[in-house]
Amino acid sequence: MESGGQQHLIKENRRTWTRVKRNYELYLFLLPIIIIYLVFKYYPMYGVQIAFKDFSPSRGIWGSEWVGFKHFIEFFDSYNFWTIIVNTLTLSFLSLVFSFPVPIIIAIMLNQMLGKNYKKFIQTVIYAPHFISTVVLVGMLNVFLSPNSGLVNHIITWFGGEPRLFMADEGWFRPLYILSGIWQETGFSTIIYLAALAGVNPELHEAAIMDGASKWKRVWYVDIPSILPTIVILLILALGNIMGIGFEKAFLMQNDLNYTTSNIIPTYVYEMGIQKAQYSFSTAVGLFNSVINIILIFTVNRIAKRMTETSLW
Repeated sequence: MESGGQQHLIKENRRTWTRVKRNYELYLFLLPIIIIYLVFKYYPMYGVQIAFKDFSPSRGIWGSEWVGFKHFIEFFDSYNFWTIIVNTLTLSFLSLVFSFPVPIIIAIMLNQMLGKNYKKFIQTVIYAPHFISTVVLVGMLNVFLSPNSGLVNHIITWFGGEPRLFMADEGWFRPLYILSGIWQETGFSTIIYLAALAGVNPELHEAAIMDGASKWKRVWYVDIPSILPTIVILLILALGNIMGIGFEKAFLMQNDLNYTTSNIIPTYVYEMGIQKAQYSFSTAVGLFNSVINIILIFTVNRIAKRMTETSLW
């Protein structure tokens, strides 16, 4: 039995290598991506161990003293721990609540348009901001919201109001962050849902029309159920990354006057690691954030699989 099992394994290995040789061009296409992930994603994990050490650049990673969970405990006991966690979760959750439904609604509206030229024009207009860099986007916010020369404050004063320092107001940080994110990323997400809507079987719409269903009912009972798996997958990814909010825009929008609201985990890691050179502490904070994201994505994926039978794996 054992020799028979070994022979079967040898045959399977030969079949596998035969398939690889037959389709070697496809594997060559994958090779650059594999190398990029190994170099830029997996190899840097080697340095994560400094989160458990008192890292000294002169001693190196292996020569630094092992301190266990010391830096994690310091972060949990720090005076601003809950402020940072609340800021991160609040900004991520509000971004998800207000940003996630918008591309779905716009995709459905575009899908119902009859004029092809007008539809293409709208798609181009809403997709164009995706190509604007974060630095340029924040620069545009500073220009439009300037208290002296900004268009928004000119409109406010024209109606008899007083100019406001939007970028320096902690109460406006989250609305500006979320609204600018919706404006920049809605077009890209809309394309995904339009592609899913393009795969809806036309016979379903024809049957619904024969049954006297209105356009709204066809959207509700045909389009939305058809793209529901796509919605669920993207929702799982969004919920799993709820602690992984972007660093660049938050950092560029941050200043001393809105610091209490804009201080989130990514900016805190930058502050402690780069500006204050506390490498081990900042690595511990970043690792804590990553672990929470992993737990969230596994949890959300499991819940979605039980409730909708759609999941990432």
